[in-house]
Amino acid sequence: MLKKRIIPCLDIKDGTTVKGINFKGLRNAGDPIELAKKYENEGADELVFLDITATIEERKTFVELVKNIAKELSIPFTVGGGISSVEDVRKLLEAGADKISINSSAVKNPELISDLAKEFGSQCIVVAIDTKFVNDSDWTFVKGGREMTDLKTLDWAKKVEELGAGEILLTSMDGDGTKSGFDLRITKLISENVNIPVIASGGAGKTEDFETIFNQTKATGALAASIFHFGEIKINDLKNELKFKKITIR
Repeated sequence: MLKKRIIPCLDIKDGTTVKGINFKGLRNAGDPIELAKKYENEGADELVFLDITATIEERKTFVELVKNIAKELSIPFTVGGGISSVEDVRKLLEAGADKISINSSAVKNPELISDLAKEFGSQCIVVAIDTKFVNDSDWTFVKGGREMTDLKTLDWAKKVEELGAGEILLTSMDGDGTKSGFDLRITKLISENVNIPVIASGGAGKTEDFETIFNQTKATGALAASIFHFGEIKINDLKNELKFKKITIR
């Protein structure tokens, strides 16, 4: 059984870490490099770094920042935002990222997933899926949650696995930033219907939320942002509590 991972997420806008609710109303959460170092010291298993406006503004993820983060970290980290080609990925991996995350570009051009998996190996290709429950179904959204697609979330999750993705980062837009708990229903549905690791994201508010997501779904990682950025939960305390509850974590 894969050990469970605790993964802080740093949403980056103009070089600063930000956090919103339901993908809106961003507020400043601090310097990404300082936060990354703090999280490593507190025992984070991995980090995710998302340039949240890269796709909308049609510019590339800030490679220099990735280089600077890589110099400071020894834990694996994933980078996403504005990635649309093999060349983009090569630059980010050379800058020090361990994995890359694609979302809008994968929906636009699904073959990109296969191309990247062939070139760099599935293990470093994460497909991020932003999902929302609309009209009695789960739908995939792109462009930072601004645009609904005609892809049902479960169908798309199965497709990205088939195309060679090594992992899915599943964000419930309904839960994002609300601190009302991870979306158990959609996480359970996706994690039970694919054979690649699924990271649950969106809605973490307290220690029990992590315990619940790991006990009630097959998610292998749980990602959170605001509760870590604003000091509401310390990662080492969270991991100690999960170990006490007999959850096998890294």
